Amino acid sequence: MGRHQGMADAGRDEISRRALGAWDGFIAQAETLDLTRSSRLPGWRAHEICVHLGCWEDHQALRDLVTSARTSGPGTPPDPDVVNARVTAAHRTASREEVLDALRRNREATARYLAQEPVELDTAPAVSVVGRIPLLSVVLGQAYELAVHWLDLESCGAEPPSAEVLQSGLAALTDVTGALAADTGITGRVTLATPDGGWGFTSDGEGWQVRQVPAGTIDGPAVEGAADLLLEAASGRINPVPAVARRKLKVHDVGGLLQLAPIVQKVPGIPGGPILQLAARTMGGAGGVLGRFFGRG
Repeated sequence: MGRHQGMADAGRDEISRRALGAWDGFIAQAETLDLTRSSRLPGWRAHEICVHLGCWEDHQALRDLVTSARTSGPGTPPDPDVVNARVTAAHRTASREEVLDALRRNREATARYLAQEPVELDTAPAVSVVGRIPLLSVVLGQAYELAVHWLDLESCGAEPPSAEVLQSGLAALTDVTGALAADTGITGRVTLATPDGGWGFTSDGEGWQVRQVPAGTIDGPAVEGAADLLLEAASGRINPVPAVARRKLKVHDVGGLLQLAPIVQKVPGIPGGPILQLAARTMGGAGGVLGRFFGRG
């Protein structure tokens, strides 16, 4: 990478607060739910959502990532769909308490890493599902996954995620996107803006920097909307096109966003990909049918 390492520059205390806070909130919700309830994800109950986030004897994602960072060896990013199918099938009949214990083990594995492992590992590249990015960015990435799956659990009766968890999810999304932009050699910047403030990154030959953005600040390429809606669009849970048509999502400086298009080509499943693909479609053809809906902040 380069001299700057995104959210890793903020240090472990900040990452710990955000990642472990997301774990604590998610687990507290899971403990209140009937895990047999169907979710909005086809074929997945609350049970499957929680199982694939857990730490099991045959599935210890963080341990494998730490090993990858220690060895800095080559590796092929795992296919998350294949991994999820294997893990959920293997533990389909796990009891409620076994599932909750698996969630707690993953939370504790994260806390143990942040408390005990050498700090030099934080910026070592690890082979994650989106490619080689610093280990601490992968650890923070848990906050994004937990925020999105907490939104999934609302269809099972969960309360909405807290504003803090949603912001942590956006911070993680911004950090990973910045890491991939820097790794792809892209010079650019993007902000994810919400009414409560947001997050932005700038990538260049020196790596990437992540910044927290005050509410009401739109400067350059940005996607603007409620925090939960941004996460739903970034994760592909919703089609962003109708949200833009209804002005619930606003895209500023589409041309600037298109500078990030090579990331989607390199990592098709990147979080945030649907938003970048939307920008590409909007600029295509005869100016794009949706062109009039986009702000130009």
